[in-house]
Amino acid sequence: MNEFTKAVRQKQPPARVFSVNGIAQIGMLSGIAFILMLIEFPLWFAPGFYKLDLSELPVLLGGFALGPAAGVLIELFKILLNLAFNGTATNGVGEFANLLIGCALVLPASAVYKSHKTKKNAVIGLACGTLMMTVAGSLLNAYLLLPMYSAVFHMPMEALVAMGSAVNPAINNVSTFVLLAVAPFNLFKGVLLSVITMIVYKKLSPALHGLFGGR
Repeated sequence: MNEFTKAVRQKQPPARVFSVNGIAQIGMLSGIAFILMLIEFPLWFAPGFYKLDLSELPVLLGGFALGPAAGVLIELFKILLNLAFNGTATNGVGEFANLLIGCALVLPASAVYKSHKTKKNAVIGLACGTLMMTVAGSLLNAYLLLPMYSAVFHMPMEALVAMGSAVNPAINNVSTFVLLAVAPFNLFKGVLLSVITMIVYKKLSPALHGLFGGR
């Protein structure tokens, strides 16, 4: 049994999502995710309104520790906390996008890992989650989110495409916007989160289990 597997196979009973221990763990991770959501920065290949943050890291940790449903709840509570404390600058579109795309990452990642908690399955799950987030993010932006942004800000789609062209002249329509900005953004984010999750989960898992009795 490798060290990663030993770190997550504790002898404590598993914490269920709606048990006292499960709710405590979800609450703690939601709070951490909310704080991380406040720390964001742009990437050089995407328009400025696409900003990277690491708030999905606690979401993935919760999904791995308690299962997919917990991951979704942490994602939802993170966004609700942000709305409660900071409001919205996008009439909820940005928050809606964050919820959908975050769930596209955590659901497959935690579902695959839950089936058999090994390092190999963790890697496979994170790879599936990253791929799903990239595909879902691209399709959602092309057919739902960018049109919603356009409607909320009373901007033609051409204006949004122009913001992409400003950072990459090869972007000249919605398709190239998605291909050269949205897809790389989500792929980069997914890979970065996956690497960090693999590094920290083995170290944090015993602490989480010790505090909350989870598995």
